[in-house]
Amino acid sequence: MIDVNQLRRGITFLHDNNLYRVLEYSHNKPGRGKATIRVTVRNVRTGANLQITFTSGDRVEDIRIEKRAMQYLYDDGTFYVFMDVATYEQVLVTHALLEDHKNYLKESMELELLFYDTEVVDYALPQTMDLLVVESENAVAGDTASGATKEVITETGLRVRTPLFVNTGDTIRVNTTEGTYSTRV
Repeated sequence: MIDVNQLRRGITFLHDNNLYRVLEYSHNKPGRGKATIRVTVRNVRTGANLQITFTSGDRVEDIRIEKRAMQYLYDDGTFYVFMDVATYEQVLVTHALLEDHKNYLKESMELELLFYDTEVVDYALPQTMDLLVVESENAVAGDTASGATKEVITETGLRVRTPLFVNTGDTIRVNTTEGTYSTRV
């Protein structure tokens, strides 16, 4: 059990038989009375976001998260299929868990999946990824004063704004946290 004053962004905890991951944390101390801790959390199992308010001194159950290196194999339509690189065991991950970053998944890429017992509760993408540009607009530099960009589509379906010199067939490096172009590889 941990005190709610120790909750910070990224911590996963168990409360009312639900697994929550902290997205935002705020501590409010009124002039009189106990402090309140308001956290915006994501229900790990359902993906729903909600706000929970605790009073100072409340406790929640801290959980042990295990990290495992997994290799992405394919999407079977209902689940993403991953393979444990150490044991070759296959694990099914729901689409809801990876929905925000599904356009970063490439076959045979490795990423870390976070497990609570045998359940996949989260994942850790690499900071940057190299993706092949499969579709690009023809752009001509014209009346732009600075930084003209165009939209390209990568091999995974991700749409990214890039400089005008990026063409179909180029490989670009994309920042996965912001979804932005970093450089041409």
